[in-house]
Amino acid sequence: MYLKALEVNGFKSFAEKVRIDFTKGITSVVGPNGSGKSNILDSILWVLGEQSYKNIRAKESQDVIFSGGKNKKEKAFAEVSLIIDNSDFTLQHEATEIKVTRYINRKSDNFYFINDQKVRLKDIQELFLDTGVGKSAYSVIGQGKVERIVGSSSLEIRSIIEEAAGIKKVKLRKSEAVKKLEKVEIEIEKITYVEKELYQNYKNISKQAEKAIKYKELKAESEKLKKSIYKTDSDNKSIELLYIKEKYEQNEELIRELQEKFDTYEKDLEKTIEDRDVYNEKYEQLDVQNKTLEKELELLGNNRIRLVERIKNLDKEINDKSTDIIYTLEKKEQREKK
Repeated sequence: MYLKALEVNGFKSFAEKVRIDFTKGITSVVGPNGSGKSNILDSILWVLGEQSYKNIRAKESQDVIFSGGKNKKEKAFAEVSLIIDNSDFTLQHEATEIKVTRYINRKSDNFYFINDQKVRLKDIQELFLDTGVGKSAYSVIGQGKVERIVGSSSLEIRSIIEEAAGIKKVKLRKSEAVKKLEKVEIEIEKITYVEKELYQNYKNISKQAEKAIKYKELKAESEKLKKSIYKTDSDNKSIELLYIKEKYEQNEELIRELQEKFDTYEKDLEKTIEDRDVYNEKYEQLDVQNKTLEKELELLGNNRIRLVERIKNLDKEINDKSTDIIYTLEKKEQREKK
């Protein structure tokens, strides 16, 4: 594995896209002070994921984008790509050539790519882990870094040696695994607590469910009994109604008979009155017969009074029966509506 090329576009002093090809061996970049030699190293650190702009001699993210110059407009973005030969598959990737890219715009939106496929910063860091390549690895040494390495603490030197030996990745994964286990233990404790609560709720709900089932059974039995009572009452009322209807029909028949008799009596009365008029005309000649007729008339009058009284009584009885029948029918309709 080796660095095959570096492409820089809009990064710091690189206003135009520049490609620097590297061959196996030593490649030197020579130029006067201020020509941008250090910017090449900064671009490599930046594309490898450097988050501290101080380490690449900048104050903020906007400082890495070309800000304009003589006859050149400022750039809207900065983009740096490392092209790596991976023929020996040192990097855990199926491609024999890997292009790692970082892009930033004026909104400070950072994007990372591997072979033009969008990835996370963590993916790039894991790609180079234990290879000696990285923003803080020994493979990229800037001005004053050798002195800092020599003067580093034992822990810092140990970290560099672990990176070179290829065990840092294992330790990092171990640390992540331990953190995951701790999270799992916390989750297990939460699950256990929730399980206890759920079990307690289950017991409470089970008791409530038993009561609810018993209530439903009792309610169903109550509804059944109510329906039975209503049916029995309805049957009794139906029988009573039939009886009332029969009585009503009988009374109607009786009324018709009485009415016919009354009509006959009315006719007789009318005829008697007509006869009386005739008798009056013959009164003087038929005094004896007239007295007899007056007696008969008096008798008929008495009969009429009795008939009228009887008719009144029958009318009253009919009205009473009709009222009872109407009341019974209204009650039945009200029950049926319910």
